[in-house]
Amino acid sequence: MSARLDCLDIHPLRDDLYNELHSRPFQVLPTPARVTQMAVLTTPEQRRLQFLHLQQLHRQLGYPVPEQEVGCFEQTFGNLRIRREMHMEFATYTFTNLATGDDTPFSETGISLLPEGWLEQLTGTVVAAFHLEIRPATEDAQGDLAYVRKHFEGMRLVGSSPQEGAARVWGTFKLHSDGFGRFMVMNHHMSDSQLGRLTQRLMEIETYRLMSLLALPVAREITPALNDMDQKMAIITQSLADNQDVDEQQLLAQLTNIASRIEAFRAHSTFRFSATRAYHRLVLTRLEELREDELSGHLTITEFMTRRLTPAVKTCEAVSERLEDLSRRVDRASDMMRTRVELAIQSQNQQLLSSMDRRSKIQLMMQHTVEGFSVVAISYYLVGLLKLGLESMYDAGFDFNKSLVLGIAIPVTLLLVFFGVRTIHNRFIKLAKRQ
Repeated sequence: MSARLDCLDIHPLRDDLYNELHSRPFQVLPTPARVTQMAVLTTPEQRRLQFLHLQQLHRQLGYPVPEQEVGCFEQTFGNLRIRREMHMEFATYTFTNLATGDDTPFSETGISLLPEGWLEQLTGTVVAAFHLEIRPATEDAQGDLAYVRKHFEGMRLVGSSPQEGAARVWGTFKLHSDGFGRFMVMNHHMSDSQLGRLTQRLMEIETYRLMSLLALPVAREITPALNDMDQKMAIITQSLADNQDVDEQQLLAQLTNIASRIEAFRAHSTFRFSATRAYHRLVLTRLEELREDELSGHLTITEFMTRRLTPAVKTCEAVSERLEDLSRRVDRASDMMRTRVELAIQSQNQQLLSSMDRRSKIQLMMQHTVEGFSVVAISYYLVGLLKLGLESMYDAGFDFNKSLVLGIAIPVTLLLVFFGVRTIHNRFIKLAKRQ
């Protein structure tokens, strides 16, 4: 009897992990076929509306309505096949027209069989939209090329022979008069499954390369501001290096303003630049999978992308690195300014302590002087009281020499008052030392 897993602790995501690799299967495409793909930027609310929109299409065409949204949805309505895939920030719609109608390329497209007005109600922001025409190839390569040229409105073609010559692929990577891009695949001897994989790679290359370029306008927009901040940082750093007398508060205000602008730019662009790097890597991966052979006189798709797309991506990466470098420079300049301010504060504190020390010495000298005066004043009042007491005793009948007694009492009183004041002074000093 074979072992069973029922009694074991199964991870709750185990089924999802197994199904993940099969969540977006390649399509199976016959020859001929017409395919249209659209990539639409969406928000969570727009995704919800798009699913309602898809349910509405099922009702219009009389098919069972899907109840639950999935990452990859595919449904065939007669000769129309619709595939909807959800990505991190966009959704792709692939419409495949399997009908054999007008033989003229691009006269019929993947969206020709959609109900009138349905596509116009699709929510979201369209980034990519292009048609693919799949045709059988002939043995006459030059004849096929002449046939292809007639349907790309005179634009310069980019083409290659992928999969070791199993097909020929042509495109312009431009928008045509109908607002869509165009590709034509001339199939030599590819099976329906192989053709589906090739078409999927082409659509992903076109979609991901456009998504990767979304960061280029952002990079161009913030570059002038980065140049301005770079110059300001150079001036601030040079003034600190020359040890000039500068207004620290003004410089700190400038550094704070630059730092806040940099953080605002980073918050606005970090995700976009990171997404650009990720999409660019996906494009390069799909290009490797094409395994292209060159067609005489034409750039291959890989050569075209390397020549045009890679510099744009490098520009975005350079701007991203400049943002990070400026942020680090601002931090270092701020540290130098804080060190400069701290040294100035320490110098001021040292001067203040020296001034307080001088004042303490002066106060101590004044205190000794006041103590001398206080001894005389207290002795004066005590001798006056003693004189009154002696006169009262003399009037009461005691016989003694008042002048002699008073004369002896004066120095004695002075000594007693002096030692009393010193005793109190020393006691306060001891109390201060204990604290």
